[in-house]
Amino acid sequence: KNPEYPERVYTTKVGVTAVDFSSSYPNLLAVGLYDGTVEIYNVRRQDGNPILDSFESPGKHTAPVWQLKWVDREKATGEDRGENLVSIAADGRVTLWSLRKGFEYNDMMKLKRVLRPQDNKGKEGKKGEAFISRYAPGMCFDFSEKDPNMYLAGTDDGHIHRCSCSYNEQYLDSYFGHTGPVYKVIWSPFLPDVFLSCSADWTVRLWYQEKNEPVLTFQSSTKQVNDVCWSPHSPTVFGCVNEGAIEIWDLNVNTLDPIIVSVPVTGTKLTSIRFSTNSQSILVGDSDGQVMTFLLHSMPAVESDQADKLSEIIKTTVASQTQAEQQKKIRAKDQEAK
Repeated sequence: KNPEYPERVYTTKVGVTAVDFSSSYPNLLAVGLYDGTVEIYNVRRQDGNPILDSFESPGKHTAPVWQLKWVDREKATGEDRGENLVSIAADGRVTLWSLRKGFEYNDMMKLKRVLRPQDNKGKEGKKGEAFISRYAPGMCFDFSEKDPNMYLAGTDDGHIHRCSCSYNEQYLDSYFGHTGPVYKVIWSPFLPDVFLSCSADWTVRLWYQEKNEPVLTFQSSTKQVNDVCWSPHSPTVFGCVNEGAIEIWDLNVNTLDPIIVSVPVTGTKLTSIRFSTNSQSILVGDSDGQVMTFLLHSMPAVESDQADKLSEIIKTTVASQTQAEQQKKIRAKDQEAK
């Protein structure tokens, strides 16, 4: 095996925007393209042609596919049980693709634009602002491990929506905080009600499912954060990449600054990050198409109650935020009384 040269090279007609391997059938590779096409390749075959594609499908996305993922829904009900391919695109659609009958599609959600609660204040009875498009471009999504029918969807307008596969007309909840496109949203592998997001607004934010605003906001630079990923080894550790640096955070050590900041000398923009599942190393991709491997030295030891510590950090922060909101309301009432 040659780690410096690929075993297969597939040439597409337009740029590739997303890829994902199937877990049930590891020889199947799903590819999302800039023109909205979804393609399936069988990597066992020597030819470079897809075995399935959505190019002529009525369900083809009309804008770039920003993420796709094989989702195992064994616990789900109905025909959608088992592994299915899900894609999200800039046309505002979250679409499920079934390989059982050709390449059928089903729109799980059309991401309707919504106003932030503060934007709605004072507008009762007034004519609302008209949206250029009724749907918000979809950027990313992640399914819940706890409930295979529930997923998060991040949008170009900075909002995150919690959706159900059972309802394609309305959101279960919406989360407001980001002021730029959401590039990644990911559930915690240790706490099922907690998730992270990163955005072009220079921040990574930590959320609790029952709270519509972020619990914690992390910002260490003035560059857009392109990717974020939880560590599979420690509940309080996550990594992220902005345009110029790799950051590793441990919330058990510090919630204000990363414990590791590395600036590669490549001079390229860093675009993606993944933790190794069986070693203390990370993979980082950049805008030149390179994949780099880094070994993490001197990482804090993982304690058995690390998940409880993250839960306690969240609980304490939420309690202080609630108290601050109550004091703010009291001061507002006092001012009105005067």
